[in-house]
Amino acid sequence: MSKKKKKYYTVWKGKHTGVFETWDDCKAQIKDFEGAQYKSFETFDAAKKALKGNYKDYIGKSKKFTSSLSEEQLKKIGQPNYHSISVDAASSGNPGIMEYRGVDTKSKKQLFIQGPFAEGTNNLGEFLALVHGLSFLKKHDSDRIIYTDSKTAMSWVRKKTCNSKLERNEKNKPVYDLVDRAVNWLNTNSYKTTIVKWETKAWGEIPADFGRK
Repeated sequence: MSKKKKKYYTVWKGKHTGVFETWDDCKAQIKDFEGAQYKSFETFDAAKKALKGNYKDYIGKSKKFTSSLSEEQLKKIGQPNYHSISVDAASSGNPGIMEYRGVDTKSKKQLFIQGPFAEGTNNLGEFLALVHGLSFLKKHDSDRIIYTDSKTAMSWVRKKTCNSKLERNEKNKPVYDLVDRAVNWLNTNSYKTTIVKWETKAWGEIPADFGRK
């Protein structure tokens, strides 16, 4: 069994800021801290350098992507429609600390962000992100499409319900309050926005990805 590679965690905004050598130490700084900003790095020097910089310059940054699909497959899929927004969620554990956001697909400019929440799942975050995106586009009377990389979120939105198996408790109440609002919005609003599955195998990580993998 290969040894898990060590990571270093930069916290720009939290109970304490700095570079932390374990996920537990990092989690202690961001848990229940509204608007926490953090990311993992492969070396201490990279994490220390990032701490001196701006969080926005590092969030969403991922390694250069090379598709494993054939040229024929890539041609069939085509390129993303940049007249769109993209949504995604990140969860450190399942359940774990969760957050979600929406960005302009082309520029990656952040349009909205929620969290981090003390307890949630990736599926819940993806669902909330998608509904938030639909509401955002309707509010701005936009004809842009919306990308998500979650088939589960697409299914829940289509059925206008949330089928999460995560049991409700005081810790995840803020998340489920948003879920209840999202389900209510779906059942009381109509929308013309086209929801499209992001082709990760062809295009790499969705632009709204938090880049913490």
